[in-house]
Parts: sequence; C-alpha cells; structure tokens
Amino acid sequence: NLLRKQGYHIDIGPLKKAKGAHALLCVLTDTISGKVMDDIGPQLKIISNMAAGLDNIDVHEAVKRGITFANTPGVLTEAVAEHTVALMLAVSRRIVEADTFVEAKKYKGWQVGLLLGQELQGKTVGIVGYGRIGSRVAEILGKGFNMKIVYHDEHRNEIAEKNNARYVSFEDLLKLSDVVSLHVPLLETTRHMVREKELRMMKRTAYLINTSRGAVVDEKALVRVLKKNGIAGAGIDVFEHEPKVSAFLSKAKNVVLTPHIASASHEARIAMAELAAQNIIAVLGRT
Repeated sequence: NLLRKQGYHIDIGPLKKAKGAHALLCVLTDTISGKVMDDIGPQLKIISNMAAGLDNIDVHEAVKRGITFANTPGVLTEAVAEHTVALMLAVSRRIVEADTFVEAKKYKGWQVGLLLGQELQGKTVGIVGYGRIGSRVAEILGKGFNMKIVYHDEHRNEIAEKNNARYVSFEDLLKLSDVVSLHVPLLETTRHMVREKELRMMKRTAYLINTSRGAVVDEKALVRVLKKNGIAGAGIDVFEHEPKVSAFLSKAKNVVLTPHIASASHEARIAMAELAAQNIIAVLGRT
C-alpha cells in the first residue's frame, strides 16, 4: 500500500498482467527471460524471486537492463534441511514401502526379516555444496546420528572443518559416502554434475538424495544405474523436467519421491513471501 501511494504499479496475477509494473514478484515456475522483461516495460526496477535460487531468471538480461534481482535464501534453510533428512530416513528405512505394505493388508505379524533397512548411525554422509542448507544437514546428521561428514564445495570451508566436516574431492566423496546429498545451485557448471560415471563411483549400498535442482542429476543415467542396482536407492524432491517424472522412478520401490516440497513448511513459506516483499520495498523505497 505504501508503494502504491508513491505511484508504483503493483499487481498480483499471471505474468501477462505485469505489463507496466515497477516490480515483479515471481516464483521458480515463472521463466523470466529478456523478452518477458521487455514486455513488462522499461520502468521495471526489480525482479524478486520467491525461491532460494535464480535459475528461472535470465540474470544477464536483467543486468543489461539495469534491473535489480533478488531471491529468498536463508529463511528456508531449516525446512529444506529437515526434508533432506526425512528423505534419507524414508528411503534407508523403507518407510513409504512399509506404509504401502500395511495399506495393502499384507501385514500378518512381526517377522525377523520383514522390510529390513539400513541405519544411518555412524555411517558417512557426503555433502555436495556446503552452504546454508548443506551445513545444516551436516549439523543435524553429525550431532543427531553421529554420522561422519565429508563435503565438497568450490571452496574449503573453515567453519565446516571446525565442525568435524572433512573436505574431499568430488570423486572421493562419491566413493566414501553411504549417503550423497546434493545442495548446489543450478548453474552451467553444476548441470548434470551427477551422470552415470559419477553414480557408478558410489557404493552399491549408498543412497542419493537431491533437494537442490533436478537438472543437477542426469535423470536418465540415474534410472539406468538404479535398474542395474548400481546404488541402493534415492530420495528425490526435484526433477530434471518438472513436473514430468520418470515412470521408472515413480514405481521403483527403492526410490522415495516428493513433489518439490522441501521448503514447504508454513514457517518457511511465510518467511519467503515476506522477504520477497521486503526486497521490493528496499529497492522501490529508495528510488
């Protein structure tokens, strides 16, 4: 309301209604190209993305036009970290499979070998991308499950190493880890960073967890490796061609899928919306 009183055009609705807007609040399913920016008009001053990343925005085109762009990192760290750990537990302890088993009325009583899973306690987790979320996942697993932490990032992290996380090469991380958890942004350098070659470096008893971006993993390669039992399973919240999901992944018993909801807590969504709005106010309020 304050910004409207100052003469700014603010609207809520699909992108086609944004023409003439001074600010654009978008979500990760909105693709903001240079053409979209031109269609909105030269008065556009800020694109505020209600997401942790910026991969849906052509930031180079925004820079060329002098448009500020912003996202909402930090406020969703806890939600995504908790969901990551939930996926690890779900796939390693076969929670979804067990739920389906009970619902199908197959449960006839306790059996010594029924739906045996793997414990996380004392195992090694490899964190790929040791930022806010990756480091929080490491903290939860290190303190709560006494897991050994290895990590790989563009830069060594002094804080990580003070918290007993050990820096290793990407290849060594894949070979050492019982669980590999991905926490990198989608960039040209991270697209398909996990291909068949990388998956085959993992232990056959290891799990892959992805709550970052779908295209970080070559999904076809993942299917091929899972079909040959190259790894024990996967927990996946993001997909390469969302909302399309591989038919094999949808049916595989050793794969747990969630529909891109890692940050979907009441607390995180409210904080994301507030931060996205604050980003707009910060830019328009000073012009």
